Amino acid sequence: MLILVVILISFGLLLFVLTYFNRKNKNEEVKITLNENVECCGAHEVCEVDSLLIGTDKPEYFDDEELDALACMNPENYTENQINQIADVFYTLKENDVATWLRSLQIRRIELPVSLRDEALLIVSERRQGA
Repeated sequence: MLILVVILISFGLLLFVLTYFNRKNKNEEVKITLNENVECCGAHEVCEVDSLLIGTDKPEYFDDEELDALACMNPENYTENQINQIADVFYTLKENDVATWLRSLQIRRIELPVSLRDEALLIVSERRQGA
């Protein structure tokens, strides 16, 4: 019984120490370069560059102004042509532009078709884990 208590206390201490150092490392301001134009400061748990949360009210266009016609439409009602328009823009984006484009679509009130949603979120998720 005494051995079990010692093991549990040791495990708890080890877990505490690992958590403490992990948080300390995350809070250090280390510059991480994501691409040639944008840097992540390392001060946030999730880099704001790859964040999908809207931080501004001004959309950024990626030569996709024609998509504004889809504002406030239910993606289930998109025609095949409209889905192809969105897909054409999506597949020509650089990986590091996907999160910015998704934020821009949110601001413009344009929803991704279900067929592209998972793929777009996967790219943003992979960039977060890689950065």
